Amino acid sequence: MCPRSTRLTKGSTVTQRTPQPTADLVDEYGDRLRVCDTQFRQFGGRRAFCGPVRTVSCHEDNGLVRELLRTPGDGAVLVVDGGGSLHTALTGDLIAASAVENGWAGLIINGAVRDSAALAELPLGVKALGTNPRKSSKAGRGAVDVPVGFGGVTFFPGDVLHADDDGVVLLPLD
Repeated sequence: MCPRSTRLTKGSTVTQRTPQPTADLVDEYGDRLRVCDTQFRQFGGRRAFCGPVRTVSCHEDNGLVRELLRTPGDGAVLVVDGGGSLHTALTGDLIAASAVENGWAGLIINGAVRDSAALAELPLGVKALGTNPRKSSKAGRGAVDVPVGFGGVTFFPGDVLHADDDGVVLLPLD
């Protein structure tokens, strides 16, 4: 089971994680649960996933996303704030395959993805706004492990996130 009520620090590892239904978490935590209002589409082969949050803030540049997903994920979920841009894709099949190889649980992308048919075959949670076959730049502009906000919530590195077909939620902190 995912840790329930503490913010994990960078480098913390939890060996076993079981996503909890987001509707059940809303029933359990009520208004203390942070619920993202963004209506994401499902793209990954894993429809329910959870883990501690890592973040990237970028705009039409996936260099930092690519580099971070090449490092050990330890079951984390990468939350990418691409500013809601659908002009270029912030991940595709090769970057997502790297995430799988390195033990990431999932990706939440406030932007677009590409290679959607291939993403559906990967054992990775992937939620994004939509698709675009256009590649993004690779300059590495942006920031890693900074608070990012969209959908009425702020995602902090170390927050515990659960995602499924009903949405994306962040557990309350102790």
